[in-house]
Amino acid sequence: MAYQIIDGEQYEKELLDLAHHHTTGTNEQNLSKDEVAALFASAADGPGVTEIERNTLAYIRRTFPFTEAAVEDFDRRFAAL
Repeated sequence: MAYQIIDGEQYEKELLDLAHHHTTGTNEQNLSKDEVAALFASAADGPGVTEIERNTLAYIRRTFPFTEAAVEDFDRRFAAL
């Protein structure tokens, strides 16, 4: 598993890359509900969501743009972790 250090904090690179991929390119700006589902599926790919994966998801929530529906879905899924 690869990590990325941002402002002295360690985050999972795969999750950051996925969020970046979904918010750049043609017709891409905000994370959608389907893309939020993909983020949480990626985070839960092992025996559970690790602390680094949880922190990475929180970082994504703070720094990436979301559609209104995706915000509600993300917050609901994150609260259930």
